[in-house]
Amino acid sequence: MPDVDLEVKRVEAEAAVGRKVGDTDLASYLMYPEGLQGLCRAPQPLRRCLANCRRRPFLLRPAQREEIAVEIDRGKTLIVSLQGTAGPDLDGHVRATFELNGQSRTLKIAKAGMDAAKEKPRAEEGNPKHVGAPMPGSVVTIAVKAGQKVAKGDPLLSIEAMKMETMLTAERDAVVAAIHARPGEAVNAKDLLVEYA
Repeated sequence: MPDVDLEVKRVEAEAAVGRKVGDTDLASYLMYPEGLQGLCRAPQPLRRCLANCRRRPFLLRPAQREEIAVEIDRGKTLIVSLQGTAGPDLDGHVRATFELNGQSRTLKIAKAGMDAAKEKPRAEEGNPKHVGAPMPGSVVTIAVKAGQKVAKGDPLLSIEAMKMETMLTAERDAVVAAIHARPGEAVNAKDLLVEYA
């Protein structure tokens, strides 16, 4: 990384935001110039709220169970605490669970640097070659593979939804052309799971 003349950058930052900047704002400007400029253009209540926050949690992930007090107005303070994270899932999202004033909340956040999975194909209504998911859930087991012959009533795969497992069976004799699901994968209603030849 090239050397930076901090005083030159401070003058540049002050010109960009239209006010004097301290060392913390200068560091913010050096890392995220658009971010500091956007903050300075934000409405006064948001600027006041962010000015009262500790900035470390905005630059680094907060420690688990660390409580962060955010004063949103005089006498109004939010207590935020990260409870845990899980993921990334197949769609490239991390689930973050946190408490906001003691109430549990969960967010799905796109994981930086991960490409989201392509949208799953949908089963065409009335197409006898398509087997779609009857409900949202997650795939538990797959009992067939591409090229396999199945008879009416043979198990194809099972889906778990709301702690109940449902086995999908072949509705007719056929040959499996393709499987469009994997064990553990989350599926939505009408997602294409099995395709017949």
